[in-house]
Amino acid sequence: MKINGAELVVEAFGPEDAPAMIVHHGAPGLGSRSEPTRSFGPFADRMRVIVFDARGSGESSDDEPFTHEQWVADVDAIREHFGYEKIVMAGGSYGGFIAMEYAVAHPDRVSALILRDTAADTAHDHLAVERARSTDRTVIPQWAIDRIGTGRFASNDELRDYWRAILPLYDHQHDPAKDAARLAATRFHYRTHNAAFGQNMPAYDLKPKLPGITCPTLVTVGRHDWRTPVEASQVIADLVPDARLVVFEHAGHSPQLEEPEKFQRVVREFLAEAGIL
Repeated sequence: MKINGAELVVEAFGPEDAPAMIVHHGAPGLGSRSEPTRSFGPFADRMRVIVFDARGSGESSDDEPFTHEQWVADVDAIREHFGYEKIVMAGGSYGGFIAMEYAVAHPDRVSALILRDTAADTAHDHLAVERARSTDRTVIPQWAIDRIGTGRFASNDELRDYWRAILPLYDHQHDPAKDAARLAATRFHYRTHNAAFGQNMPAYDLKPKLPGITCPTLVTVGRHDWRTPVEASQVIADLVPDARLVVFEHAGHSPQLEEPEKFQRVVREFLAEAGIL
């Protein structure tokens, strides 16, 4: 699909006349629609679930700029293409940044907001470095620790080596076979990753704008998330009026995959309470 000058790969599941949910994946330059499909595909029984590879990620084209403003504009163009006046906006990790940015920029177009393992600023990034350094499940090379959140990669091969090094940190229960499969399935776009973390993140701070989000908001996070800890989600829940925070006690950075039954139940209950399901 041609969206704002870029070729984006977009998929939609579920009844066309059902309430719409657009889900933004995380990890610019590493992520893709694969995780949102697994995480939110089950909701296509009663919703129109739309997932896509953001510009500079997955199978979509590498057309700059790789900025929050552009990614938000792309979400809105996808919404408009499908003809929905309002959507449920969902996003995890870096995709949560874009989901919040979208809700701030277009409050009249968001019926509900679902966030997963994300943050409103970079105040907790130092904890990720500390956890990478102190983990007892593997040895993270110092060069990889030094690259966390920096966006300093000269090639896709460098980004692949980094991803391989830090993958053991993500899940609460480490599974090397799962890491290997995730690595093999990843498409690498190092310029996107560099822009996201080297250019966008140093100035990222949504806290002053969060009180302006008025739609029902669900904030979910894994208790053992090394990258965006519970404290970061608590900040969001404290600042967004009437936001609901749910902590998944047996999960790391991906509670929607590590505790899928609970995640789906929590989201369905939230959407029902919001009058969407």
